[in-house]
Amino acid sequence: MATANNTVHGRIEQARTELTSTQVAVGLALIAALGFALLFVQQPMLHDSLHNFRHAAGITCH
Repeated sequence: MATANNTVHGRIEQARTELTSTQVAVGLALIAALGFALLFVQQPMLHDSLHNFRHAAGITCH
């Protein structure tokens, strides 16, 4: 539903009422796992593949 008053605060409130605590926990776990992989995995081949993934996802690395 798109309205002129569609704000971040409104989306957070909507998510708060629609998402279960399990869904929130799974989402946070996925974000944490991806963040860990992108920040701390530095083996050359894996690092290069993650570097390419970041570019494919539209993330600027350098």
